[in-house]
Amino acid sequence: MTGPRLGVLSSGKGSNLRNLFSRGYRITAVATNRPGCGAAAFARQQGLQLGEFSQRRFPSSLARDEALSGWLLEVGVDIVVNAGYDRILGEPMTKAFAGRMLNIHPSLLPSFGGGMDAVERALEHGVKVTGCTVHLVTDAVDAGPILLQAAVPVLPDDDAQRLHQRIQAEEHRILPQAIDLLWARLGGSPRPVKETTVV
Repeated sequence: MTGPRLGVLSSGKGSNLRNLFSRGYRITAVATNRPGCGAAAFARQQGLQLGEFSQRRFPSSLARDEALSGWLLEVGVDIVVNAGYDRILGEPMTKAFAGRMLNIHPSLLPSFGGGMDAVERALEHGVKVTGCTVHLVTDAVDAGPILLQAAVPVLPDDDAQRLHQRIQAEEHRILPQAIDLLWARLGGSPRPVKETTVV
């Protein structure tokens, strides 16, 4: 199998993880801070290597990120993908994977960055267009170089759930493109394309 060895970080349902898996990406590791979340359940179901990094297991966020980065390096991850991971990553991660770590954020950054409530904030502010952004992770939260964005119109009858569903559809489209783009920039060989539905 060719293509990058991905380490996917998730705290939620795991829709982007499922999408990447269904498209044939080589998922070497899945890490979560919420062992009971949907992404962790999917990893167990599919036999993917799962690392659990609940904050309560560590004396500090620094210790957690040191353990996380060490584990991802040990299992040989090429690219880290933050796909609904609800913790800010510190220097142990940003240094170990500088230029090799992506984040998918449900807004058109720089708008509505810095939190997990971007969809709700877009509705509160009455914007006509929002969307999603894939960017490189740096020490500055949601402020790393942008690779791809996709716009999503806000409809008059939208609530947070309906809007988020349409944004996620675009996330599922552009996150694989961003991974392939970054992998090409890193000098990697293209992977065979496998287009299918989300598991």
